[in-house]
Amino acid sequence: MASAISHAVAAFGIGSAFNSTKQHRLVWVAGIACSVIPDLDVIGFRFGVHYADFWGHRGFTHSLVFAALLAGVAAVAIHRVYAETRQLRLFLYFFVATASHGFLDALTDGGLGVAFFSPFDNHRYFLPWRPIHVSPIGLSRFFSPRGVAVLESEIIWIWLPTALFVLLMMAWRRGTASQTASSR
Repeated sequence: MASAISHAVAAFGIGSAFNSTKQHRLVWVAGIACSVIPDLDVIGFRFGVHYADFWGHRGFTHSLVFAALLAGVAAVAIHRVYAETRQLRLFLYFFVATASHGFLDALTDGGLGVAFFSPFDNHRYFLPWRPIHVSPIGLSRFFSPRGVAVLESEIIWIWLPTALFVLLMMAWRRGTASQTASSR
């Protein structure tokens, strides 16, 4: 898996495409939460759930169906708190943020792959290109030389592209704003 930190970084970047600068911080926080929630499946290890099981790591909680379900719940909840937000826009942001988790994990060089199509197909998939080092499970293992190597890999393959994406979105918004202002 990619680390929780990098899943959060990706969700922040994705949010730059969906959220306006006036958007409430809770929307950003919810998007980041959506991006890391799929890894709650690691709790199953403590209860005897095997990695390759339906509820195992990178199973159903990493699927596109789960992303849609979580996005729907999050969009309704946030819309109830902030009625001025558009539910479809919230849903799309939360869906892409949640689904990004599986796609980032499918870019890693370890594990069994991701059950993108669960519950209909529990086969685990990787993407053809896998440049991201897989993050160790557990905090004690993460704060090790291997964890540092994972972070270095994630900075190159997740953080830097995300920063570039955010800068492009900011430039695009400024360009759109200046065109709107000049057309008045």
